[in-house]
Amino acid sequence: MDIVWHDHKITRAERAEPKHQRPCLLWFTGLSGSGKSTIANALDVALYRRGYHTFLLDGDNVRHGLNKDLGFSDSDRVENIRRIGEVSKLFTDAGLIVLSAFISPFTSDRRMVRNLFPSGEFIEVFMDTPLETCEDRDPKGLYEKAREGKIKHFTGIDSPYEPPEHAEVVLDTSRQSVEDCIDQLIGYLLEHGVVLESR
Repeated sequence: MDIVWHDHKITRAERAEPKHQRPCLLWFTGLSGSGKSTIANALDVALYRRGYHTFLLDGDNVRHGLNKDLGFSDSDRVENIRRIGEVSKLFTDAGLIVLSAFISPFTSDRRMVRNLFPSGEFIEVFMDTPLETCEDRDPKGLYEKAREGKIKHFTGIDSPYEPPEHAEVVLDTSRQSVEDCIDQLIGYLLEHGVVLESR
């Protein structure tokens, strides 16, 4: 193919420098109802209020546009995550802190996205909320439909979820409040130099 990579004259480091932050991707993974979107949204607000430049990608929202042609078969799930990984990389190249909230049940898919990023820039946030809690919440009524056989290939019911073994951050919203989760995440970002305490 006659495709040649075009190098930009402004580097990602130069784009991040005036923002006073280190670009990265926080990848929220976990079962439906585990708190991914809630915590990612709360962190987005917390960082915005501190003056940082972020962008939030949410699974449902992306399937309304970019990935509306994909279903929920294993192959479509892989392509869904691949596209999100590439979009996330573009946003970090712009110097942003990106928050992505996706079930992303397969270890290989999450590894694929991690490998797109320089060391330390992919921060896996595992929402280790028990299935029982997620199912009790069932905010969209999906677990009930899956148990009744109305939804096929539903993660945690008839499709597997492969928990991360070495996530950078582990949260459990059955035991931790939203505030506790945000404190833990901000603490991680400060400790690893993504954001500056002076802000």
